[in-house]
Amino acid sequence: MSAPSRGDFEEKEKEKDVRTSNIVAARAVADAIRTSLGPKGMDKMISSPNGEVIISNDGATILQHLEVRHPAARMLAELAKAQDIEAGDGTTSVVVIAGALLGAVSTLMSKGIHPSLISESFTLALSKSLEVLTNMATPISLTDRSSLVKSAITSLNSKVVSQYTNLATISVDAVLNVLKDPLTADNVNLKDIKIIKKLGGTIDDTELVKGLVFDQQSSHAAGGPTRVNNAKIGLIQFCLSAPKTYMDNNIVVSDYTKMDKVLKEEPKMILEMCRKIQKSGCNVLLVQKSILRDALNEYSLHYLAKLKILVVKDVEREDIEFICNTIGCTPVANIDSFTADKLGRADLVEEVGTADGKVVKVTGVPNPGKTVTILARGSNKLVLDEAERSIHDALCVIRSLVKKKYLIAGGGAPEIEVSQQVTEFSKTLPGIKGYCVRAYAEALEIIPYTLAENAGLHPISIVTELRNKHAQGEKTAGINVRKGAITNIIDENVVQPLLVSTSALTLSTETVVMLLKIDDMVTSR
Repeated sequence: MSAPSRGDFEEKEKEKDVRTSNIVAARAVADAIRTSLGPKGMDKMISSPNGEVIISNDGATILQHLEVRHPAARMLAELAKAQDIEAGDGTTSVVVIAGALLGAVSTLMSKGIHPSLISESFTLALSKSLEVLTNMATPISLTDRSSLVKSAITSLNSKVVSQYTNLATISVDAVLNVLKDPLTADNVNLKDIKIIKKLGGTIDDTELVKGLVFDQQSSHAAGGPTRVNNAKIGLIQFCLSAPKTYMDNNIVVSDYTKMDKVLKEEPKMILEMCRKIQKSGCNVLLVQKSILRDALNEYSLHYLAKLKILVVKDVEREDIEFICNTIGCTPVANIDSFTADKLGRADLVEEVGTADGKVVKVTGVPNPGKTVTILARGSNKLVLDEAERSIHDALCVIRSLVKKKYLIAGGGAPEIEVSQQVTEFSKTLPGIKGYCVRAYAEALEIIPYTLAENAGLHPISIVTELRNKHAQGEKTAGINVRKGAITNIIDENVVQPLLVSTSALTLSTETVVMLLKIDDMVTSR
């Protein structure tokens, strides 16, 4: 048997260096956001090159704005994004778990265990972990509003705006309003829930509107209406002005007496168009934002005001579908197509004053339940942006419960329970495989350890006590960071959807296994 050549040795060293480099880079990202985990986690201030400042402790938001160059580190940023898409919450947890698993991988590799064997063992440990999580979950019904609110409050506990529990109830009511049937629904389209931000007031002033809210005031000339009952709403996608020629033309008027006729022709044409709109029964007109500056000129605004038609202009193109679903109107691209059957309906359209200007509210839509609007309020832009992110997370948590109708405890309870049961499972496996599965189980203790650490508690003693409680059969014992002690976390209403935990474990394990299988790095041409 021949001795290994120098080339083989160099190849092995190269593989080892690449894997070590990937693990170090990915763990650096995990360590960077580990301090923002949990209700007592710290916030990050993110400053962009254009001077914009964001304050958040949401893992996906932080990683989205982080400038990461190393490909392996970028994989962890993508991991948080994938968790955000799948479950909407647990974006920090998924990265922290991945970092801990990579730490376990590093230790196992230093003992000479082959990456393929580690990958196989971790995949086996994952399937056992998911089984444990499913067994400890409690089924819920979407008609149980209080349980849904508890889950939403738990997701908000770690946010800057955690003291505003009204965001949780608003988020739950918003999802329940757009569900067709709470008993049979298996998903919810969050595009049916629109969040409008308006400066002024406090987050307590945030409200749920069963209808539409436009964050701009109505565009009316003097004497135009600002409140319309029994509204018939039209949506136009054309310019309310005199038609233009397709090519540049010059008109030379040789007789100045004909000048009056030319000047009077444009207002006459615009008036005729406005009368056609009024004739259809329309008393509220929405005008899509146009690249043409004169989509609405002074003449058209004047005539529409005289005809008592309320106008909202600069409606964004991407909002058209939402508006049509809400009020049942059809966009009109030509004045000749503007007929009564294209109009939407609402009981009331009114302009409402706020501290930072005005908004237009459309309420009393004929078929409530298809869409809703959340009007978020806040004292400054930073708080308002974080409120919007928090509402999005709360909505995603409720969506997770619609997808998989099971709840589990929070506060590090599921991770410790999984860790203990997977450790027991590892004892039934032979040799190195059992050793790797045990390392996987121990890595999961990073979540309760970090929760305790961020809350200013002694992490080693807290995690040891938590282990003892679970060993005695207390499956719902978790870290109560407010009381600084181990309590029955279900009694404290700290609950989360099963999907958040199962998704976090699955995605983090898959990412770690993928990183393990990389043995070289090349740059493409």
